Amino acid sequence: MGPLFLSDKVSQNRVREAEAARRNRQEFLAALSHGKLSRRELLRLGVMTGAGTVAATHGLSPFVSSAYANVPTGLPRSPLFGARPFTQPMPRADVLPRAPVSSLNPAPLAQANTTPQLLDTALPGVRAGDTGPIEGRPPGPMWAHQEFERFAPKVAVEVTQEPVKANGSYNPCVPSSLNSGINSSAVIMPRFHPSMPVQQPNSVWTFNGTVPPKLMLGRYGEPILFRHHNRLPFDVTQNNGFGRHTLSTHEHNGHHGAENDGFTGAYFYPGQFYDYHYPIVLAGWRSINAYATDARAGTPNDAGGIDKIPGDWRETMSTHWFHDHMFSFTMQNVYKGNAGMFNLYSAVDRGNEAINDGVNLRLPSGTAKPWGNLDYDVNLVVSDKAFDSSGQLTMDIFDFDGFVGDVMTVNYAYKPYFEVERRKYRFRILCGSIARFMKLALSDGSPMIMIANDGNLLPAPVRLTELDEQSTGERVDVVIDFSRYRVGDKVHLVNLAEHDDGRRVDKDLSLRDALAGKSDDPCVGPFLEFRVVRDPPQPDRSVVPAQLIPNPDHAAIPVARTRVFEFGRGAAPTTYDSTSSYHEGGPWGMKVNGGPMLSADFGRISAAPKAGTREIWVFKNGGGGWDHPIHIHFEEGQILQRDGSASNVPPWERGRKDVYRLRPGGTCTISIQFRDFSGMFMEHCHNTVHEDNAMLMRWEMNSNGTSALQAMPTPIPSPQGVTFRPPTDILPSAY
Repeated sequence: MGPLFLSDKVSQNRVREAEAARRNRQEFLAALSHGKLSRRELLRLGVMTGAGTVAATHGLSPFVSSAYANVPTGLPRSPLFGARPFTQPMPRADVLPRAPVSSLNPAPLAQANTTPQLLDTALPGVRAGDTGPIEGRPPGPMWAHQEFERFAPKVAVEVTQEPVKANGSYNPCVPSSLNSGINSSAVIMPRFHPSMPVQQPNSVWTFNGTVPPKLMLGRYGEPILFRHHNRLPFDVTQNNGFGRHTLSTHEHNGHHGAENDGFTGAYFYPGQFYDYHYPIVLAGWRSINAYATDARAGTPNDAGGIDKIPGDWRETMSTHWFHDHMFSFTMQNVYKGNAGMFNLYSAVDRGNEAINDGVNLRLPSGTAKPWGNLDYDVNLVVSDKAFDSSGQLTMDIFDFDGFVGDVMTVNYAYKPYFEVERRKYRFRILCGSIARFMKLALSDGSPMIMIANDGNLLPAPVRLTELDEQSTGERVDVVIDFSRYRVGDKVHLVNLAEHDDGRRVDKDLSLRDALAGKSDDPCVGPFLEFRVVRDPPQPDRSVVPAQLIPNPDHAAIPVARTRVFEFGRGAAPTTYDSTSSYHEGGPWGMKVNGGPMLSADFGRISAAPKAGTREIWVFKNGGGGWDHPIHIHFEEGQILQRDGSASNVPPWERGRKDVYRLRPGGTCTISIQFRDFSGMFMEHCHNTVHEDNAMLMRWEMNSNGTSALQAMPTPIPSPQGVTFRPPTDILPSAY
């Protein structure tokens, strides 16, 4: 396939033809997203090929050559309505309020709240007079919050998911002088640039129905009850062509029970809520530092000191995010706005750069509060988007290789600027795209100091002029020292990674070529402008120490077994349960321990590690024409080898990780241990298009290290309540 997007030099006739083909596709997209057509029916109609791609039909696929152009064809460019780069300020993330648990009504329960309510007949399968539970969590003791009394919630964070609207309560937790002059009391309209149209309510669905993206603040030892209300339309067709109104919220990299993990099949409906219990504990709390004697294993208290907690301080995490994980619809819902960030604070990563007690690392943050200062600690959600001819957010759910947009945004703002002082800043950068990779550099070629990967502080900082490729779902924390610039200087964050399609990065450009515009990919080049506006009013007291957080020592833990997972194309279903299985087939899938390439089925158990053990997991990319960032829920791992050699593991991957980019044709070997909580978890490609089509598997862990798998029944949600079925399949190699 040629360039993904039409050239600016292509004829207007070709643009109109491609636009007409896209409109024709939209009719099928809407039917598929509304559940009116299945993949099997699209195959029979000739719209889809047996390989799971859209048939190359003139008038349906914009990629088919036409009489109007003898150049490779692609999609029409998104209209910008006169918006110019770097003409709007970048809004900082909108900080979610923290409230007492007593503010929640009804009060949270260990088991799901099954109080009945009258259902809206617009919900699928609902008849007049039907009732269903107010909470969508699966009922009963198997899905009760684990250790709910031991780690009783201390803070409530209550959110909604709803169609987008104006934001009249924006709270960045910093003054306007540290937010590029944005007046937080002014109403923020849901649009990507002041020159661009306001987004219609069902074009974008976000937390609390507002932009910019939300940020949750938490600290170790202070459990959070996260209550998520689903206020999306009851009618599944009210989605402007993509997105599903059922939700499952995944706190990415969270170390807690499976009932709070956002299991892909534990989704809930409009009109319901789901209580997620985040204990925020250090991994290993049952067996390491169990009596809480190590000050490094602690949480910041409100007096500026440390409250010690059990667990391994080397497992401390700092930058998480949360997003939808609805089975088969993760890509659509995340792209539509279901994504937020989560900063975790600890004894070692205090969020106060002035406290010098020998434990706090004093990373750039601020000094006003004892913990959680955001003055010089900035969250960036970087994601590519696309717009239809009317300026509304759009995507192509037929693109099973991976949809990539042509408009780069930061915190949902098109190519903004951000004002900085002449001092050090910490940037927590999330690749919030659904398929696009990025590779970042500063426009003047000066270095950034990488301090964390996937939310985990590295053993030692790494000084880089170009970051490694960053895949969707990965977080990278960097420190940029703006004291080297003069007031009035400008420097840009630049993307060097060029995509021809969503399967992989086509090539990484040099900084010179990216700045010169030598790419047909509109998302290559500068996308965020830093403006150095003043000297800091107070001296910069932050440091970047030579040592950060060492890795846990796995060497003394015996390896219980080795598992091999291969990721590729040509997957086949083995189960045909229309509710719980991906019964239409791939095209993407996974092989486990040399077995067949299988499509996702959240009723199938593919692995069952025992609690208290360590395993070696080998990830293999089944081809050289694509890349897969593999995410394991619940437990982190350490990369031991790339392509069979420890020397191939770069310094920035030598810490703990939760997303493992395989690279085309590559292998990645990790060490991973299992402990503390139990239940059903997932492993999948975090190219969410691949995940939904259908590169995902379920793994399960029993509590207390039982010798035989006690398989949990699979939850099957409906508006009337969750029922359970036995697993559709348990692979022989799972044990």
